[in-house]
Amino acid sequence: MSAERAAALSDWPEGVARHVLAEVDSTNSEAARLAPSLAGPTWILAHRQTAARGRRGRVWINPEGNFAATLVMRPGGSAGEAALRSFVAALAVAEALDRRIGPAAAIALKWPNDVLLNGGKVAGILLESVGVGAGITHLAIGIGVNLIAAPPAEAVEPGSLPPVSVMGETGLRIAPEDFLTPVAAAFARLEAQLAAHGFAPIRTAWLARAARLGQRVVARMGGATVEGIFETIAEDGALVLATAAGRRTIPAADIQF
Repeated sequence: MSAERAAALSDWPEGVARHVLAEVDSTNSEAARLAPSLAGPTWILAHRQTAARGRRGRVWINPEGNFAATLVMRPGGSAGEAALRSFVAALAVAEALDRRIGPAAAIALKWPNDVLLNGGKVAGILLESVGVGAGITHLAIGIGVNLIAAPPAEAVEPGSLPPVSVMGETGLRIAPEDFLTPVAAAFARLEAQLAAHGFAPIRTAWLARAARLGQRVVARMGGATVEGIFETIAEDGALVLATAAGRRTIPAADIQF
């Protein structure tokens, strides 16, 4: 083990388990399989995924050397409260990038759960619940970060932001295992803040990094679109737009700039 990795592990959050796999179909799928047997929150990192997926069942292109990890945890509370972890996870990734890259690169957050680097998408987050009926016994928070390489532009949907990588934008090569500790440490601190003080401080921190806040965006919901000025996010994390027809609160959508 390198001295850098050993030092990083000393920052690992107490009471959180860690599994590092050479290969798996999907870290979120592995989280669902392991959830019933886990004693506490657990991070699962894979160096290679054979069936990675993004939001709405989309394929997630994730070459070896990029970051692919899932935190599986018991969130408590309602499904809506559990969903707030997407904002916690986005902030954790942003803080980890701050720590590893420094102030030279511009890091922003795109609603609801993307992380941007110099205006391009560098990371995405996928939340999946594990439970029975309306109850959630566990929550899987999947995080993919383009550390070494980004998908080709033709692999993303029209209108989406161009994908970028940390190495491509900064020249820095960061190993996935070395990135896991700052993400896990930041998430643990932010999760404790959420538990103690509710969503308000998380919301404030997220808005401080929000991409296109105060600017015009387009929200796509299936076949419908809503265009307006990105005003804020609501207390439940919903997007709030000022439209020609008045203020509109949107709980779920794809955003295009």
